[in-house]
Amino acid sequence: MAKNVKNTGYGNDSISSLKGADRVRLRPAVIFGSDGIEGCQHSVFEILSNSIDEAREGYGNVIEVVRYKDKSISVRDEGRGIPLDFNPKEQRYNWELVFCELYAGGKYKNNSGENYEFSLGLNGLGSCATQYSSEYMDVTVYRDGYRYDLHFEKGENIGGLKKVKCDYETTGTFIKWRPDLEVFTDIDIPLEYFQNTLKKQAVVNAGIIFKLHDEETGTDYEYCYQNGIVDYIKEINQDKGFTEIQFYESSARGRDREDKPEYKVKMQIAFCFNNEINLLEYYHNSSFLEYGGAPDKAVKNAFVTEIDKCLKARGKYNKDEAKITFADIQDSLILVTNSFSTITSYENQTKKSITNKFIQEAMTDFLKQQLEVYFIENKVESEKILEQVLVNKRSRETAEKTRVNIKKKLSGSLDISNRVKKFVDCRTKDVSRREIYIVEGDSALGSCKLGRDAEFQAIIPVRGKILNCLKAEYDSIFKNEIIVDLLRVLGCGVEIKTKHNKEFNTFDINNLRWDKVIICTDADVDGFQIRTLILAMLYRLVPTLIKAGKVYIAESPLFEITTKNKTYFAYSEKEKNQILSKISGKYTIQRSKGLGENDPDMMWETTMNPETRRLIKVMPDDVVRTEQVFDLLLGDNLQGRKEFIEENGYRYMDMIDVS
Repeated sequence: MAKNVKNTGYGNDSISSLKGADRVRLRPAVIFGSDGIEGCQHSVFEILSNSIDEAREGYGNVIEVVRYKDKSISVRDEGRGIPLDFNPKEQRYNWELVFCELYAGGKYKNNSGENYEFSLGLNGLGSCATQYSSEYMDVTVYRDGYRYDLHFEKGENIGGLKKVKCDYETTGTFIKWRPDLEVFTDIDIPLEYFQNTLKKQAVVNAGIIFKLHDEETGTDYEYCYQNGIVDYIKEINQDKGFTEIQFYESSARGRDREDKPEYKVKMQIAFCFNNEINLLEYYHNSSFLEYGGAPDKAVKNAFVTEIDKCLKARGKYNKDEAKITFADIQDSLILVTNSFSTITSYENQTKKSITNKFIQEAMTDFLKQQLEVYFIENKVESEKILEQVLVNKRSRETAEKTRVNIKKKLSGSLDISNRVKKFVDCRTKDVSRREIYIVEGDSALGSCKLGRDAEFQAIIPVRGKILNCLKAEYDSIFKNEIIVDLLRVLGCGVEIKTKHNKEFNTFDINNLRWDKVIICTDADVDGFQIRTLILAMLYRLVPTLIKAGKVYIAESPLFEITTKNKTYFAYSEKEKNQILSKISGKYTIQRSKGLGENDPDMMWETTMNPETRRLIKVMPDDVVRTEQVFDLLLGDNLQGRKEFIEENGYRYMDMIDVS
């Protein structure tokens, strides 16, 4: 039996809905996908879309955008001008429908595309939603021999429609507005957004000129691609591709389901293959599809099917070899699709993905047919593609095996059952205090072990000259026991720069076990080379440690100067001369012995005591210069190394160990 519950005021009059401007102003994320900068940017795109639709229908070919200092924006086109006057059919003014009514506009009529066959702004939300979310909006339209003006503030029209007879050079629409900080948390749209957006629109709207003026910097930009996506691919390709650019164009009619209306789709596809650069971009009704959807599925299906079929037909696979994946093709592919349809199903209002089943099917079938013909008619190019895709595939498989192997080798704590040879740990678990000394050889290990502070200083010896990591393949690097041991002791994984970076990367600086990583080698030619090889290893496998300022070099003294009462250490010729100038009595001077021959007290004083040691922090300031130096000293630049030795060799003659 139901209990009597006291009425708490929740009745039929408790349900309310947002009206007018509040539908957008209080819930911007519903329309724009976000109430932050991304949503604000999308509000700009909604206005831009309307101008693009006009230009694509053949009404004007110039669109001008201005980014003002006060964060306001304007868009001007040379289209027919938005109809704003009285609409007898609706018995309302068109300006109310366009700027004050969500889901209204000139793009709906029976999906027939009477006004715009292929429209970017098909949802009819744009002008109204952006107006509602603005601090103010001014609209000026030139059409029918008149100039029309509207002014809005925070979603409300002020002063109605002003209409005056006017002479003008061209019809068109000019809209200026300022996004409202009461609606969006951030309205400071970066210049890069405008640059990227207008460039992308120029790519997919061949021949339309997009002009951008940035008031903040006083800079002007212009974007135009006369041949659309083909010119864009030429630009991306940089003449480095190993195939010619292919361009296919077609149209089709169909429906997503039997009970759904028929619609038209137009598609353009352009691609080439390139070993240095890859790119996949999809556009639909001029909107960049960040997440792809239907075109992405079509491209992947068609390329994998046709290339796999060709590999089998030409006997390219090894016996029992696994089939290629799209990742193997994508590694060397530059491809852009540009499609339009009279009915579009976007995943949401932000238009970053489309879901039309018919578009996917039509594009897949068309692309399969074109690729089949292309592979038959272009034997030389298709052979290059097949060989490269197999190289990518086998490289990916090797990388995956290596990644699993690395993960296995580097995982686990350094306990008694998982010990690194001759690694001597310190006592503290406080990472902010822990230091690891990478020392040269077992003899240095002995003197450093006796000379250190065991509370916070740990030691790992490098046995001989380690592998040159700048020249070696990753597979060889991770078979090297010394390198794997060093990485395990560091504890932070590895950073791998390959096409398969996502599969390979295990790096996490939060897992680094040390506050300082200190390279400590003898002050002689061999010591310098070992130091350089260790630095090269860190630079290639864990470069973030250098960027984060975690890597140091311990300076070893070059000279030991002994007097009756005191011993001095000099770290350079200049310092030696300065010390000698201050000594009045007898003294002996000798070049410092190797670290392994130093007694523990000397090791502590000169190299390990934080109060008296000299550490050089390895700085990441000039990464390009670092790369050049490493390439010169350790890379494949043999001629450069020869020239460097000829030019600078005399500086190091006294250090050459010649017996």
